[in-house]
Amino acid sequence: MTGSPARRATAERMAAEAVAFLDALTIDQRAIAQWPFAAEDERRLWFYTPTDHGGLTLHAMTPSQQRLAHRLLASGLSRAGYVTAATIIGLDNILDQVEGWVIEFGRDRGRDPMMYYVRVFGDPAGDAPWGWRIGGHHLSVHYTIIDGVLEAVTPCFMGADPASAPLLGPHPLRPLAGVEDVGRALVHSLDVEQRAKVILTGRAPTDLVGGNRSSISEGDVPLSLADIWRGRFSGEVGEFMREAQDRMNRRAKFTESDVEAFRWSATPKGMAARELRADQREVLDALLRLYVGRLPDDVADEELAKFAGDGLDELHVMWAGGIEPGQPHYYRVHGPTLLLEYDNTARDANHVHSVWRDPRGDFGHDALARHYAHEH
Repeated sequence: MTGSPARRATAERMAAEAVAFLDALTIDQRAIAQWPFAAEDERRLWFYTPTDHGGLTLHAMTPSQQRLAHRLLASGLSRAGYVTAATIIGLDNILDQVEGWVIEFGRDRGRDPMMYYVRVFGDPAGDAPWGWRIGGHHLSVHYTIIDGVLEAVTPCFMGADPASAPLLGPHPLRPLAGVEDVGRALVHSLDVEQRAKVILTGRAPTDLVGGNRSSISEGDVPLSLADIWRGRFSGEVGEFMREAQDRMNRRAKFTESDVEAFRWSATPKGMAARELRADQREVLDALLRLYVGRLPDDVADEELAKFAGDGLDELHVMWAGGIEPGQPHYYRVHGPTLLLEYDNTARDANHVHSVWRDPRGDFGHDALARHYAHEH
């Protein structure tokens, strides 16, 4: 593998930040923060709930170590991507107030901007494959580096709860406004015949269909609320989960046809991008840029180049739910090597989940297979 200059330079920056972070830790901290790359089951495990994501928490770090953790996070994101991620982390303070400061999840503080976890897999100073992740409530980023090249950048999850909150002045705080508004602009641009192909049901799933599965399989539907945490809850927390799930299901009133409409299929659902008008393709391209633009600029440009011109034709767009602001809604953009999933249904459609995945290459699956085949 040779790798582009952009992917090599970004991998080099990541390695430098990862080494600096690890070198600043105590022996006990490092045992939590750094695991072997071969810990495959753990490396491919990911969450977007306020659960144990695996790794060293910001809580367990000194302020100077926290800064190094944030520097590592920033090395994997564009400036706008890092600002968005940092805002998402801070939203837990707002959510705590929204919920009356009472949510605990079995710990001292349930909504906690210090419960973000850092873990490095392998040795960033060595020649073997290595990777890193940072995750917590509504943030989960994963990177895989092989032969000094940034080979995989997914799953890349960002969420926001509340999705919209008041600020002093005329504009609300909406960290993920782009992926909502541009997605809605695309569906609003469709004519009657196009909408019939894209909008598959008037009811949106209560969460991402892929959930936090390490890989998505034919026929998958959204996971239950209890299944998107590390371990199941019992007692008061378990009852809270069950009640929340029951409320969502009662509100949704899904029929079998609704479930079939958004059920996962390896064959993309909805309408092919090749059927869009030129102006509509520009909107779809703008939507892609919002997801891919989470990456450092030069790497993002390379990713976007994959979907320039005819590359866009392989993508399909589907929508479920309402198309007006405030209505629960979901969309999916799906192609052979790209999956964008977006959901905004909970908390009266003020709770956004959005993820960029690669159905073939999450966690560097394809790239690692090629690497090991070449090495052996």
